[in-house]
Amino acid sequence: KSVEFGAKVNNIQIDGISFIEHLSFKAFNEGIRLKDCIRMQQKLMNVRVRCVAADSIYANNANRKFCTKYGISTSFVRKGRAAKDEPLRKVLRSELSKERATRLEGSFGTQKQHYSLSRIKARNRKTEILWIFFGIHTANAIL
Repeated sequence: KSVEFGAKVNNIQIDGISFIEHLSFKAFNEGIRLKDCIRMQQKLMNVRVRCVAADSIYANNANRKFCTKYGISTSFVRKGRAAKDEPLRKVLRSELSKERATRLEGSFGTQKQHYSLSRIKARNRKTEILWIFFGIHTANAIL
C-alpha cells in the first residue's frame, strides 16, 4: 500500500461542493474535528445542520453527545441496545452512508485523478497549499 506524504486535508462537502476545513503538515486525528466541521457548515450556509454523514472515525463519544445535544442525525452505528424505532434509524443511516460514500469518496478520486492532487510536485509548503487549494476549487468550479 502506498504511503502519502505532505499536507493532510480535512474536507467538508455541502451539496457536492468541497471546502477545506483544516489543512496541516503534521498528522492529526480528524475524528475530533466534527464539531468544527458542523460549525463551519452552519457559518457558511447560515442554516442549522440537521444530519451528518461521516466515517466511523468521527463516531467517538464526544461527537455522539454533541450531535444528540443539538438534535443532529448521524450515520454512526448505534451503540448499545436497539431502540424501538431502530428500523427507521437503520434506513436513515444507510441512506446517509450511501450518499457520503458516493459523493465524498468520488470527489476525492476525481480531485486526485483529474486535478493533479495525487502527484503534487510543489517544493515548499506555500506552493503545496496553493496547489491543493486550486485543485479542490477547480474541481468545484467544473461541477
